[in-house]
Amino acid sequence: MTILFRGGRVFTAAGAFAEAVLVRDGVITAVGPERELARQAGAHETVDLDGGLLVPGFTDAHIHPVQAGLERARCDLAEVYGLDAYLAKITDYSTKNPDKEWIDGGGWDMSAFPGGLPHRSQLDFLDHPAYLIQRDHHAAWVNGRALERAGITRDTPDPADGRIERDPDGTPSGVLHEGAMDLVGLLTPRPTGQDLDDALAEAQTYLFSLGITGWQDAIVGSYAGSDDQLPTYLSAARSGRLRARVVGALWWDRTRGADQIPDLVERRRSAEGLDRFRAGAVKIMQDGITENFTAATLEPYCLCGGTGLSYVDPLELRGYVAELDRLGFQVHFHAIGERAVREALDSFEGSDPANRHHVAHLQIIEPSDVPRFAALGVSANLQPLWATHHAQMDELTLPYLGEPRSSWQYPFADLLACGTRFCAGSDWPVSNADPIQGMHVAVNRTEPGGSVHAGYPTAQTPFLPGQRIGLDTVLTAYTAGSAWINRSPAGVIEPGRPADLVVLDRDPFTLPESEIWTTGVRQTFVDGEAVHTR
Repeated sequence: MTILFRGGRVFTAAGAFAEAVLVRDGVITAVGPERELARQAGAHETVDLDGGLLVPGFTDAHIHPVQAGLERARCDLAEVYGLDAYLAKITDYSTKNPDKEWIDGGGWDMSAFPGGLPHRSQLDFLDHPAYLIQRDHHAAWVNGRALERAGITRDTPDPADGRIERDPDGTPSGVLHEGAMDLVGLLTPRPTGQDLDDALAEAQTYLFSLGITGWQDAIVGSYAGSDDQLPTYLSAARSGRLRARVVGALWWDRTRGADQIPDLVERRRSAEGLDRFRAGAVKIMQDGITENFTAATLEPYCLCGGTGLSYVDPLELRGYVAELDRLGFQVHFHAIGERAVREALDSFEGSDPANRHHVAHLQIIEPSDVPRFAALGVSANLQPLWATHHAQMDELTLPYLGEPRSSWQYPFADLLACGTRFCAGSDWPVSNADPIQGMHVAVNRTEPGGSVHAGYPTAQTPFLPGQRIGLDTVLTAYTAGSAWINRSPAGVIEPGRPADLVVLDRDPFTLPESEIWTTGVRQTFVDGEAVHTR
């Protein structure tokens, strides 16, 4: 089948534009003037861009689709905000699911509670144990029945990689941070294989609707009560149900050491020969998040002291990364605090840039470490949506960090000026999966108009506006940059590439920057076949 895309502009790559694109049998065969391509086309179908913009399919370089699909099928709090709204959702879910053994799900926001902490008593009206994961997936809100089921009392010690939040008398308050989540999470009902298959299918359909045609799943393994998703991906890829181009980042178990590397090699081998799925990355979570003081910092937090957690010993980390690099693995770090970022960069000293290592989140970077990304050939994996003034930032993060550390957050422009290669992602379901919303924030450093935080008093005040980057830069990060990280043949519109394409309903380059967020996806194509039409 031959398709001519015409009637708008085409963003081919890195700020370059064209008039039209010709696709034959799922492959881009020509890019150029519409009149010339129409002469070449012969018998063909036409996709009228109708004044919109044609872009390469987006690749999300840090996302958790199976987990998101599971959460959408449970008690999903992600689309509402505030205690009253959460309790209304939880009550409705409990009423509609009287036979469920547990009330599980998540999506609550720390900023909805004083000090970022809900309490078990707020859920003790339920007749069932409750386990609700925080939106960032670094804490869980549980009720008294769940604590009793797990045998957690004032005498239960904190695990090495987590913390049990407590009332003044030492009684567990109902919030479990980081590794402490497993004390309850591992008791919740496990999803069946069919549940996981359905979750991936639901997520893929939803991501196609946002123009996302590929991704890197940032946890393929068991973590905080989640289930290993590798069999789910292998089954979907072998059956043809997986249409997106996916890399699985295999989970590094921080309770183990180098002894797990042979297992990772075997897990990578299990995906060899598959067209749509590869498992050539390893994900290492080096720290937590700032709002619960588990992000690894160089200096103590302002209000509570302490410098957070380094989940993997920094000296041992260097040896682990060196061996993974030698074996040809890509290493994908979670690093939020400036110490974790430095530890990740230190571990990459002497590594092979051809392995395309990257560090995600990068909330705080000590200025002297900014040039090291380009010097080491390490990509910055941006989650732009977080770089705004919102309740969690203004009421929790900024007071805990203080200055000058608060001004080191999400330094996109500084990284760009040093020649750093960018990729980008969402961390969905932690935050909105829509790449357009992330692009809006990268350009404006303000909340998109449709956000649940858009009405916050300072949401439209640019957050560290000197760190804005251009729309062409961030669009390239979501397309060519993330495709490059995944070794995907897509991400650029040029002859010989697969026709993974997205038709936007308007050209965001022609809009006022404050209106970028209003852009939507009209159609998504994978190998020239429409997988979403609005």
